[in-house]
Amino acid sequence: MKVSRFVKFAVLSAVAFLFAVYGLDALAAATSGGIGAVAGQAKKSLSNIALLITAGAYVAGLGFAVAAIVKFKAHKDNPTQIPIGMPIALLFVAAALIFVPSTFSSLGGTMFGTAGQAGTTSGFTSF
Repeated sequence: MKVSRFVKFAVLSAVAFLFAVYGLDALAAATSGGIGAVAGQAKKSLSNIALLITAGAYVAGLGFAVAAIVKFKAHKDNPTQIPIGMPIALLFVAAALIFVPSTFSSLGGTMFGTAGQAGTTSGFTSF
């Protein structure tokens, strides 16, 4: 599979942006308070990354659910073109992505003895 130059450029620019943002945070912490400040800043950055993963999982899960609905409709219109396995697989992926954030607290409890706090969200009720 040949990867286009645009995809390579997009991935490299995203990685460079993330390194620049988090590298500057660590550099600012290193100049102000030593290794403790760097560790504190890294902890804040990792908690923000967990929140980003949580939000991304919700959005991607909803996107996969909409795609599954569209594929179910396409299968109903023309069953020979779209096999039934495709929308069912999309629906399972959507369910898995929507429930990823709820696993953060249970994994936190399993690994550290208390519920994980980095991936918690406000305004949502767990099922």
